[in-house]
Amino acid sequence: MISDRLLSYYLLYRQGRIMFNDIQLVPGFSFFGKNIGIKDDTLDFGGILSDCPCNAAAVFTQNTMPGAPVEVGKEHLRDGSLQAIIVNSKNANVATELQGIKDSKLICQLVAESCEIEPQAVLPSSTGVIGRYLPMEVVSKGCQGLKKDFGKTAQHAENFARSIMTTDSRAKWVSARVGDATLFAVAKGSGMIEPNMATMLSYFVTDAAIDSAQLQKMLLRIVNKSFNRISIDTDTSTSDTVVLMANGLAGTVDLPAFEIALQDMAIYLSKEIARDGEGASKLIELTVSGAQTQEQALLTAKSIINSPLVKTAIYGADPNWGRFVMAIGKVFHYKVSIRDLKILFGNDEKSLLIDADAIDRNEVKLDEISELLKKEEVFIKVVLGNGAFSETVWGCDLTEGYIAENAYYTT
Repeated sequence: MISDRLLSYYLLYRQGRIMFNDIQLVPGFSFFGKNIGIKDDTLDFGGILSDCPCNAAAVFTQNTMPGAPVEVGKEHLRDGSLQAIIVNSKNANVATELQGIKDSKLICQLVAESCEIEPQAVLPSSTGVIGRYLPMEVVSKGCQGLKKDFGKTAQHAENFARSIMTTDSRAKWVSARVGDATLFAVAKGSGMIEPNMATMLSYFVTDAAIDSAQLQKMLLRIVNKSFNRISIDTDTSTSDTVVLMANGLAGTVDLPAFEIALQDMAIYLSKEIARDGEGASKLIELTVSGAQTQEQALLTAKSIINSPLVKTAIYGADPNWGRFVMAIGKVFHYKVSIRDLKILFGNDEKSLLIDADAIDRNEVKLDEISELLKKEEVFIKVVLGNGAFSETVWGCDLTEGYIAENAYYTT
C-alpha cells in the first residue's frame, strides 16, 4: 500500500511540477562530496561549481550571532553573482570571531585558486558543532587539487547532498523542469530548526536566465511560504542559508511557472526536513484559518506547532485536544471565543470535528482521533473564527529520540 508520504508527493509529480527523490542534472553545474577527516570518516566536504558566473540570490539566518560563513557569504553576494558554493559539515565555524572570518575567506581563496575563479565568487557554508575553530590544516589539504573532484553525474550530486548532513537520517534533494530549464535542489536539516528567513542549509541551481534582483524577490517569497513555515524545536540556527544560482544556459523562462515550481520544490524540502526532525516519527501539517489578521494566523500556527505538549501528545496519539486550546490561548494579543473555535483532525471528508456543539453533546470521538494521530502524516486544521486569513505550517512530534540525539551531541 502506498504511504501517505509517497501519495502526497506523487500528486505533485502528476502535476508536472517536481520530480521528488530524483536527481536531474542541470547543464553547466558540477558537484562533489568527499571526506577530508574533519571529525570522522563520513562525507564532510562538498561543493557546487558552475562553468560560468551565475546570477544569484540568498536568504540568511536572522540569528543575531551568525556564523562566520554567513557573514562572508553576505559580503560575497553583494553584487548578485556567484560561481561556486563550498560547504563543510561537522563544524559550524560559529562563535569564532575574526579567526572564523579569516578561515572562511581562506577556504574561498583556496577553492577559487583550484577552480580558477575569483574568491568573491565563492559562497562558504559550515554546519555542525558551535564554538570550535575549523581544523584549517585538514580543510586546506582537502582543497588541494579540488577542481578534479567536481563531476557532472548524479553520483557527484548525491555525494554533495550527503556531505552537508549532520544529524540528518537521510539526504534530501528534488528536481523540476520548467520549459527548457532544469532546477535541482538539496537541503540538510533535522534539528535547531525554527527558521526566520531560511532553514539550515538549502541550495538551488538552475540553467534558467533570470537576473539577480528578480531571483532575490522570488526567493524571499518562496522562503516565506516554505522554509519559514517549519519548526522542529523552536531554535533558530546560527548558520541558516538558502541560495539560488542561475547560470542562464537554458535562456529565458516563464517566470510565474518557474516560481510555482520553485515553491513546490521548497515546500517538498521543508516537509522532508520537518519529517526528518531529530527523533521524529511523524510529520504534522497544521492549517490555521479564520484569523482576524495574517499575524494572528501565523502566531497561532507557530504556537501550536512549537508546543512541547502538543508535540508529545501527537507522538503518543493522545487525543488531548485541550493542549491545542492552551496553545491558541498563548497568543496573548488575540482572543478567540471557544464558541467560534473548531479543531479538525484528518485531511478528507472523514475529518473529525471538535467544536462547542460537539462538546455540549458529548460527541467528541477521542478514540477515532487517536487513530488519526497514529499515522505517519498527521493533518490538523484549526478554525479561529470567520476571519479571512490563514497559514499552513509543518512540524514533527517530540520523542525520546530527540533527547538522545542532543544530550550527547558534541561527544
